Amino acid sequence: MTTSENTELAAPVQITAVATLAAISFAHFLNDMIQSLLAAIYPLLKDSFHLDFAQIGLITLAFQVTASLLQPVIGLYTDRWPKPYSLTCGMGITLVGLLLLSMAPTYAVILLGAVLVGLGSAIFHPESSRVARLASGGRYGVAQSVFQVGGNVGSAVGPLLAALIVVPFGQSSLAWFSVAALLGMILLFNVGTWYRHRIPEITAARSDAPLATSVAAIALPNRRIVFALVILTTLIFSKFVYLSSLTSYYTFYLIDRFDVSVQQSQVLLFVFLFAVAAGTVAGGFVGDRYGRKIVIWFSIFGTLPFTLALPYADFYWTVALSMIIGVILASAFSAIVVMGHTLVPTRIGLISGLFFGLAFGIGGLGAAALGILADHTSIAFVFKVCSFLPAVGLLTVFLPNVDGRRKDSTQVLTGTGPGRRRPQP
Repeated sequence: MTTSENTELAAPVQITAVATLAAISFAHFLNDMIQSLLAAIYPLLKDSFHLDFAQIGLITLAFQVTASLLQPVIGLYTDRWPKPYSLTCGMGITLVGLLLLSMAPTYAVILLGAVLVGLGSAIFHPESSRVARLASGGRYGVAQSVFQVGGNVGSAVGPLLAALIVVPFGQSSLAWFSVAALLGMILLFNVGTWYRHRIPEITAARSDAPLATSVAAIALPNRRIVFALVILTTLIFSKFVYLSSLTSYYTFYLIDRFDVSVQQSQVLLFVFLFAVAAGTVAGGFVGDRYGRKIVIWFSIFGTLPFTLALPYADFYWTVALSMIIGVILASAFSAIVVMGHTLVPTRIGLISGLFFGLAFGIGGLGAAALGILADHTSIAFVFKVCSFLPAVGLLTVFLPNVDGRRKDSTQVLTGTGPGRRRPQP
């Protein structure tokens, strides 16, 4: 019996561990802030190493594909053998990658540093997502949003810090952010200790595991669950390829079309990423209250009118539309993750690693492909092509309505449903 199965039993009746949830969210902030520095300094690296857009895309690919390939494997492994202190190790590997990037003399070393940062991310995300679920008290959407918003804010702050520190002081100033990585290692060690103490408590519930297994699992045929996971994966593709076009090339688009400075473009990237963070928070609360499917439907397909308008907007409307797109599009991911957990409640680590890994990998492949396309056409053309991606959100209609089923399962577990009795010890 896996840890995640017991988690499904304990979660509805436990109290939200606010301090742990806040800690893992802040650690996510530090982790993703460090990672976002890489994309934020692309203009600096392009000039210093005379890179073309395809080489810029390969840097993103080196980082994101490493995370993509390893996250599901790590998640599956920790479903069977939880590793609380792997969180600290992951942040340590990110620290080494950051230091390599700060002193990289060649393009090859830059790629190596990007790979190590990706490896640190692969270790961090599956277990930290599990910790967020353990600390949720049954409010899974809110917990995932709080966890994810830490990463979103970190991703937003990274470009701003790059504009204020890295651009004026050069590539070597990346090493100054090692302090943040060290702080993250200390914080995650404490989180790992909380997690380690939690494992015996969960294991003690194994006598009730058959009940948890029977009511927590969704009463759907396996092929229906697989089909739903394929739909969720396709939606992740649409969402993150479009986000990749903005996070990797938004600064170049603003510089090329509106002739803004590098620092101005990075500040505007911060504004967009901050909007993404706001959307992430909203999505978790709305999903818990009104259902995951509604959030996913509105978040992806509802973005389409704004993405279609963006390539034709003037400077001020470009900034405004990018903020609207960021808020709406970001609201889906926590709902997608929680729906995946609900469909496969016995493989929390695997689903977390798969979805986070897909987000990184698809973003990396998208960045590389879009970079090649930009070299052969233009950045403006890339934004026009990507504007149609949210139309994939129409596939949401094929997702099952699992929220009502989940509510019934929770009632059985807690003995609160109509006509239900709490199982006698």
